[in-house]
Amino acid sequence: MIKLTHTLTATALLLALAGCSQAPVTESSSAAPAQAQVATSDNILLQDYQGPYGGVPAFDKMSLSDLMPAMEAAMAANLAEIDAIANNTEAPTFDNTIVALERAGNAIGNVYTYYGIWSSNQSSPEFRDIQRELSPKLSAYRSKINQNEKLFSRVKAVYESDELATLTEEEQRITWLTYNGFARNGATLDGDAKARYAAINEELASLHTKFSNNVLADEENYVTYITAEQLDGLPESFVKAAAAAAEERGKAGQYAITNTRSSMDPFLTYSTHRDLREQVWTTYYSRGDNGDEFDNNALVKRILELRHERIKLLGYENYAQWRLEDRMAKNPENAMDLMMKVWPAAIARVKEEVADMQAIADELGDNITIKPWDYRYYAEKVRKAKYDLDSNEVKQYLQLDKLREAMFYVAGRLFNFNFTPVPEGSVPVFHPDVKVWEVTDKDSGKLVGLWYLDPFARKGKRSGAWATTYRSHTTFDGAKTVLSSNNSNFVKGPEGEPTLISWDDAETYFHEFGHALHFLSATVKYPTSHSGVRDYTEFQSQLLERWLTTDEVVDQFLVHYQTGEPIPASLIEKINNAATFNEGFKTTEYMASAIMDLLYHTTDPANIDPDTFEREQLAAIGMPEEVVMRHRTTHFGHIFSGEGYSSGYYGYMWAEVLTADAAEAFEEAPGGYYDKAVSDRLVKYLFSIRNAMDPAEAYRKFRGRDAKVEALMRDRGFPVTSEK
Repeated sequence: MIKLTHTLTATALLLALAGCSQAPVTESSSAAPAQAQVATSDNILLQDYQGPYGGVPAFDKMSLSDLMPAMEAAMAANLAEIDAIANNTEAPTFDNTIVALERAGNAIGNVYTYYGIWSSNQSSPEFRDIQRELSPKLSAYRSKINQNEKLFSRVKAVYESDELATLTEEEQRITWLTYNGFARNGATLDGDAKARYAAINEELASLHTKFSNNVLADEENYVTYITAEQLDGLPESFVKAAAAAAEERGKAGQYAITNTRSSMDPFLTYSTHRDLREQVWTTYYSRGDNGDEFDNNALVKRILELRHERIKLLGYENYAQWRLEDRMAKNPENAMDLMMKVWPAAIARVKEEVADMQAIADELGDNITIKPWDYRYYAEKVRKAKYDLDSNEVKQYLQLDKLREAMFYVAGRLFNFNFTPVPEGSVPVFHPDVKVWEVTDKDSGKLVGLWYLDPFARKGKRSGAWATTYRSHTTFDGAKTVLSSNNSNFVKGPEGEPTLISWDDAETYFHEFGHALHFLSATVKYPTSHSGVRDYTEFQSQLLERWLTTDEVVDQFLVHYQTGEPIPASLIEKINNAATFNEGFKTTEYMASAIMDLLYHTTDPANIDPDTFEREQLAAIGMPEEVVMRHRTTHFGHIFSGEGYSSGYYGYMWAEVLTADAAEAFEEAPGGYYDKAVSDRLVKYLFSIRNAMDPAEAYRKFRGRDAKVEALMRDRGFPVTSEK
């Protein structure tokens, strides 16, 4: 998930990653007073949200031709707001400086809402041309704000004033966040250093955009088409979806294996054609690394060089040191220490998994040595042999619509939310696949906000799954309803049939909904309180995955798509018994990416050739040859298409420690995962508080202590050698 808050200037200062993927995401609060005026008579992108629910984006009226003029007008308007704040002749106070910044930027926030849709959900060559032109302009605009000496002087004065002690905890925290945001982004530099800092940011903005678009181009351009004679082993639901995908691309009668994880993963799991598995695997993991116009190797090196030069201007030794200073990990050494506590157990488990797979391959007389494109295929055979568990059998009980209802049920039990579909056409959407629900409090009926869902893959939509908001809850200028959104890339089932998904995809569905609940449950006053701490923000969503396997969800919502019969207890028992199956593969492919992220950002880039560095560093840490990084360098969008997760991909593991430890709190409670007391603490301290409180302190209020890494080791079935 990625999130853009009104931090510092109430504008999109950073296009950062959040949740789980890397799209520019936006927030805006409509109708905020005392803001600069822009010409809005003709340009819908600049206008305050109109209509029901406190106003909603006019997705049905958005036009790409409006984007460039709207963004330029919005930048100018926000810079005028910033100048007014900076040149205020009154002494700096919390209200006339910090709150004024919170209030500013409504117009550009609205424009970014639409920009995010074009970037993530409806990209096109025309949009990418505009995006390339806008990127350096947006960077220059952000630099003007970050390097406004008068503005920083006022922020610093408030931060160092006696008034600070009289403010609420949230007000003190957003003052610190605002000051820190300026100080860490070039505001303290002078002269040539300040100019160079801005120039670096401008070049990086263009490179990040180009990296992202190159990956998207490879995802769109490299599609594997197969014939009916090559369908052996593939589930019927996948075959139908592949046929529909081919027909959409003008290849009726063939079957399209698209270059996305949701298509690649099941193909590698079930196809009996080893040569095709290798082809699909190679196509997927070669994104951005094909030696053509969309190759990202040179971009990676240049991005690393610029990031390194920039942090040197600020006095840091390496990029990761600067990035992690205000995260829970505090420094790259602590982040790497966590990785190295888990890594040996993960690769040891991979060795065991490969041995099991090789034994089955030998028994079948397949005369092969396990390679990366074989892992999923033979792992599935091991799963059947060891646990009598067939992933395709499980899939028959995982209907997308039923799982959505399961998520609503969990939200009702834990958060007291009720979800009701809005009447068709009453809320504008940007694609017919998008559906909208009204979210209310179950007891009072009070409106909380809206939840948008865009679940299916299509051309122009980036891969992965993510959550975002089009408006967040705030109260400082009157209570604002939340406009939250979940976005996925499921392969749509055939017309008239339900969409069936894998168990892993079902967990991801719950995960992203956790981000939405994080938005919807907020009780904070100011926009900056929504700014996330990267190694913490994945925790809440990872935790919500645990409710997928609760009896209440299983018994009511996991029903066979044809018969309607509940999933058999015997099958659930097999799922539970196999809960840590293939954990070596899943942990290792993720951690390899997280470790490489830290290595890239703690190494002098002058010594880095991306392709060589990736191979040599993975070999040095003992990366099993049968597993590849979850995100290879050339398509590692989390860290190279923006800076939200750069030096921070380890954060998923940091959050996993919190997740495993918090899950044990529920497991130890009398009411289990629906225990009222623990659920109340969950909502109060882990969801609604957002970033209005230091995350470490918030977790201690929930758990009564810090989290323990041993909980993660137990959760993954790895040996626990000691516990302190």
